[in-house]
Amino acid sequence: MSAGTPYKQAKLEENWDAIVIGSGIGGLTAAVLLGQYGGKRVLVLERHYEPGGFTHTFHRPGFDWDVGLHYIGQVQDTRERVRRAFDHVTGGEVRWQAMPEVYDRVEIAGRRFDFATGLERFRSDLKSWFPGDAQAIDRYLAAVQACNRANSLYYAEKAVPGPIAAVAGGLMRAPYLKWATRTTRRVLESFTRNQELIGVLTAQWGDYGLPPAQSSFAIHATIAEHYFAGGSYPVGGAGVIAAAIARRIEQYGGKLVTSAEVSQILLDRGTAAGVRMADGREFCAPVVMSDAGAANTFARLLPGQLPAVEGLRAKLHSIAASTAHVSLYVGLSKSAEELGLKGTNLWIYPSFDHDANVERFSEDMETAFPFVYISFPSAKDPEFERRHPGKSTIEAIVMVPYAAFAGWAETRWKRRGEEYDALKQRLAARLRLEIERQVPAAAGHIEHAELSTPLSTRHFMNYRQGEIYGLSATPERYTLRELGARTPVRGLYLTGQDVASLGVAGALFGGVVSASAALKRNLLSKLSKG
Repeated sequence: MSAGTPYKQAKLEENWDAIVIGSGIGGLTAAVLLGQYGGKRVLVLERHYEPGGFTHTFHRPGFDWDVGLHYIGQVQDTRERVRRAFDHVTGGEVRWQAMPEVYDRVEIAGRRFDFATGLERFRSDLKSWFPGDAQAIDRYLAAVQACNRANSLYYAEKAVPGPIAAVAGGLMRAPYLKWATRTTRRVLESFTRNQELIGVLTAQWGDYGLPPAQSSFAIHATIAEHYFAGGSYPVGGAGVIAAAIARRIEQYGGKLVTSAEVSQILLDRGTAAGVRMADGREFCAPVVMSDAGAANTFARLLPGQLPAVEGLRAKLHSIAASTAHVSLYVGLSKSAEELGLKGTNLWIYPSFDHDANVERFSEDMETAFPFVYISFPSAKDPEFERRHPGKSTIEAIVMVPYAAFAGWAETRWKRRGEEYDALKQRLAARLRLEIERQVPAAAGHIEHAELSTPLSTRHFMNYRQGEIYGLSATPERYTLRELGARTPVRGLYLTGQDVASLGVAGALFGGVVSASAALKRNLLSKLSKG
């Protein structure tokens, strides 16, 4: 499954047509499109020993788990833009397994709400749960669709040449910003004051990391509609995506290298000229793309004294990093079929007030989790049984405040001390109890359980606060016009989820926008046409 060549084993030329820093889905997408449509030989440099960013897979004897991809919407229908984009960059090599009709099961304060495939089924179910809010439900669903219809010009403005953006950018962005500059709660409360309905409508907030009073309605609308037609999972696990794209990059003369840490972006009279590696070696290219995140790129990879980016640095500093999380990776000694595990995701909440749940837990992590998300990757993947006969896996995730772990940030991986280990053990035990409560069949069959923390994310993904979604999707993020593929440094581009939208699909389109900007071609339109 692994793709890429270890840096120390790779025979690399000094000069390339383009260099991409990081091999998340955004970086990989940009690299393959630069090769396909620009004829460019692209060097992709990944500091982790596994490529793929949050789409990579990790292994333990008898098991494997995905670290960031748990389900994807809009890929079952080959006519959907998301599916066409995945097919385009992977050469159609990735197959998708549809999840059960009920793809998300939500439990709030002991009450159950099944999110089933199909917009009209969802509409009908909402009205059966909240019969007094039928009109509000229709208005809400119409608002989600209207918001998403308005986003095409907003994202196109990030890719068009600078002079066009300077003239027409405001008009291109305005329709979307009418939605994006309001919080999710503010928009929903313009339709209904029923807080239980609002709690159900925002029950997938973990997919974008902010509860309704903090998140932009734009990101809520993006994620909500993304799953109206249900969820799917890549056959073979998330690692197949990076492997397929890596093969295509090499077909165009490029190279993906792992365990390759970039320490600095090189400039020549203010223009990007290449990169310097942690070992001092330099590679040159007239185009440099960073998939390391906007904060890392401008604060850590560029020289400290660089007037061209000082204004952007200050604005980025005002936008918080997205949420951190812990994840318990569980391996079971029986197959998903033997245990009766299904692919339906579980979301468990203590109350309908997500904002209050988050605030309470942020102040005291011994209180109830703001939510627990439980996923069953082995039940979603029809090839898991072939890879690991008689085994199965579960993942349980909770969003947590990074501040609770910050005191150990400068300690070494696996050597962070007794207090840290005790905190991990308490969290792991609580998550294990929740798994056994929700999935009684798992009790007595847990063979392996391993907890990752925000410091795991910091160590492997190089996000300084262990964040999983890059910059927070607040209303303020959407108003930051400078946050796009183009940067104030000529020849330097951003790619990934900070360019377009967060999550795997968002980062994929971030790669499309970045390649479009670098090549001065509308690749968004090309992918939309298949």
